[in-house]
Amino acid sequence: MNREREFAGFGRIRPAGERRALGGDAALAGLKAGGNPPGGLLAHGNGRSYGDSCLNDAGVLADMRSLNAIGAVDAESGVIEVGAGALLADIIAAAAPQGWFLPVTPGTQFVTAGGAIANDVHGKNHHRRGSFGHHVESLVLARSDGSVRTCSATENAALFRATIGGMGLTGIIVSARIRLMKVPSLDVEERVRPFASLDAFFDMADEADKENEYAVAWIDQLAGGSHSGRGVLLTGNHTQNGNFDGAHRPARLSVPFQPPFCVLNRPFLTLFNLAYRTAKSRSPGPHVTGWRSFFYPLDGVRHWNRLYGPRGLYQHQSVIPGDAARQAVPRLLEAARRAGHGSFLTVLKRFGNHEAAGLLSFARPGYTLTLDFPNTGARTLAMLDELDRITIGAGGAVNPYKDARMGAAVFEASFPNWRELEALRDPAFASDFWRRTAFALGAREREMAAAE
Repeated sequence: MNREREFAGFGRIRPAGERRALGGDAALAGLKAGGNPPGGLLAHGNGRSYGDSCLNDAGVLADMRSLNAIGAVDAESGVIEVGAGALLADIIAAAAPQGWFLPVTPGTQFVTAGGAIANDVHGKNHHRRGSFGHHVESLVLARSDGSVRTCSATENAALFRATIGGMGLTGIIVSARIRLMKVPSLDVEERVRPFASLDAFFDMADEADKENEYAVAWIDQLAGGSHSGRGVLLTGNHTQNGNFDGAHRPARLSVPFQPPFCVLNRPFLTLFNLAYRTAKSRSPGPHVTGWRSFFYPLDGVRHWNRLYGPRGLYQHQSVIPGDAARQAVPRLLEAARRAGHGSFLTVLKRFGNHEAAGLLSFARPGYTLTLDFPNTGARTLAMLDELDRITIGAGGAVNPYKDARMGAAVFEASFPNWRELEALRDPAFASDFWRRTAFALGAREREMAAAE
């Protein structure tokens, strides 16, 4: 068992403790031999999932970081073969000198390729490129029956679609072939457009998506009254400056220890929001921004999640259908303000009209709002329940990949097709999230059937 690493969700809601884990090679050898551990198995990447979809306290985790081989980029197709444990940062470093970049990237480069597939991550350009799963040509999947299967849109297609966004429940992703994007430079020409209200943002969102590869809005969540919904729209396209330096650079800043309380309190957030909006608004015209700061601003501070204090943070991400967003998004922001909670980074983006890459892919047409809250206990949980009610009432969904507490009913309302994934789930694989939601729903259905 691996005792050298503490395994936890990035939100740090539950203590890291000493969870049982095997190295990736050992876990694969065990699957081949048919030795399935009691409580099940679950692959674990670099620990950037916020909630408990990456945890399996009843069983064993497979530490995938050692399966990090990276092949050469095919010069014609842009396809690269990587091990599931390869970090996106390492893929960028390997592919950038040939003029290739990730077609879709989340807000950190320190996630593994396997994690990006299992969570079907999205970025600032879903309106153009869809989610990460749309760019996976094929993957190799190890199952508890001892088989190792190549899965693609034409081979083991049902398993392929279940694995994308399947939260690691269909087996261990060993490797994948990913189709990259050709770019004239890694850097981005950014434009900043302040807006005074959410209505103003919604009015400009369609045009912003049509004209730009990347578009994302930052919202001043604490601003109420006449300033409610103000923020800045950040758009960008790759520049022509020919910068293909994708080398990894260590973070310049770090939070070296865990403070005894949450540093990101309301007075701090009020000042931060003012400073951020002022700083961004000073450069409204097009200007070149380095790719690291544009895509991964928080990667410049190691262990930034420690700022939330010993009780950790909850992230709530919802997606609201386009026709309901103008009413629901303001209600979500107001509900958080009314509960006395401030969100450090509040991000609003529009998803495009792409068919979902996976069975349980979160991204779907509409607007997605992401909020980060320090954990204050029952008060925070009550507020998050209210955000769930607003989301589901508007016909939306809550992101399971970033969740640490949603109830089974909210999960079912968000993903009514969850039974399709359960049917394809490897019986030897489970997670704390799946126990809390799908297993609970299954148990309820069995009880109801028995009572009839």
